Amino acid sequence: MKTDYDVITIGGGLGGSALAKVLAAKSLRILVVEREARFSDRVRGEALASWGVAEAQRIGLYDTLIEKCAHEAPYFEFVGMGPVRDLRATTPQHLPGLAFYHPAMQEAVLDAARDAGAEVWRRAAVREVSPGEPPRVSVDHDGEVRTLTARMVVCADGRSSAGRGWGGFATMRGKPKLLGAGMLFENLSIDADISVGMINPFLGRVAYLFPQGAGRVRAYLMYEKELPRLQGGNDSSRFVDECVKTGIPRETYAGARPIGPLASFDMTETWVEHPYRAGVALLGDAAGSSDPTWGQGLSLTLRDVRVLSDSLLATDDWDRVGHEYADARDRYFKRIITVADWFFDLFFARGSEADRRRERALPLLASEPARVPDHFFSGLDLPCDEQVRRRLFGEI
Repeated sequence: MKTDYDVITIGGGLGGSALAKVLAAKSLRILVVEREARFSDRVRGEALASWGVAEAQRIGLYDTLIEKCAHEAPYFEFVGMGPVRDLRATTPQHLPGLAFYHPAMQEAVLDAARDAGAEVWRRAAVREVSPGEPPRVSVDHDGEVRTLTARMVVCADGRSSAGRGWGGFATMRGKPKLLGAGMLFENLSIDADISVGMINPFLGRVAYLFPQGAGRVRAYLMYEKELPRLQGGNDSSRFVDECVKTGIPRETYAGARPIGPLASFDMTETWVEHPYRAGVALLGDAAGSSDPTWGQGLSLTLRDVRVLSDSLLATDDWDRVGHEYADARDRYFKRIITVADWFFDLFFARGSEADRRRERALPLLASEPARVPDHFFSGLDLPCDEQVRRRLFGEI
């Protein structure tokens, strides 16, 4: 069937642009539709776990990230939960974590897609996506609304994806989680090679510091919903105060200057089951966004790109590929939210039962760190069964 393009990606962020780069490099006809003329700081994920770095390598994106935007952070410290960890020595991938300014990463990956041969439309508004044979996309670009066809339409339009509705997908929600706030600082006192996390189960919150190089650090606070929402520049000093209450030393912020917006978001997972239908696939957060408390969104997106692109390049039966991708995505997404639920129940759940669970488990985790599942650093191929859960909770 003759179509205008082989693949149209809705969204020019990490998922849409990375997929476009991989496929365009193999001479497929690719269009990337991106609504923003210029990417801005919206307090999105900026930390890539070691297993996600390996995914970037496998799709040929690693060098672009290193050259254009990424800062290597080979060490990670969860304060009070063991020594500083060298990710290069303690993960199966033997790779550091990466951190980057999200808008710079988006521009770098979109440029890489264009350089590989993808066509890119910016300031383009998608009006509708219609599943079918072939699927169709209605796009408002340069003052003209055009209806385009493709062998596959890939919606990589984020956590609040319009593609879900256009494709007829039902959105599922996980059990309620924390709120998450983030802010970019410069001159914050932290070693540029070490990312830091501080979990405070007594307050039900966690604070993170991710160095981006050149004196910049993205700070996050995941906090209980009873706390007044942290939002806007006037709340920056309160953001610091709450991070200090969580356990980050106040001197860490001495002399630090906020240089980005402060915003808070609901950390509750949302996803669709089987993110493919009649020529329309969902990718990245559009397919399912995990709890950002654990920093898995970017890594999941890169795995989506690899799984889908490998199959598209291997066969002409793209409808079968779409269903196989959706089945695979369901499996590994379920695994990551299962582990995330365990961590939430252990560290942040409230009530007498949760307190008893922590009294039993936390001393064991402190003395035997190997009890802690390592999926968030080492990836989704680790066991995720009842024995793993029981070891985490100190039941065996």
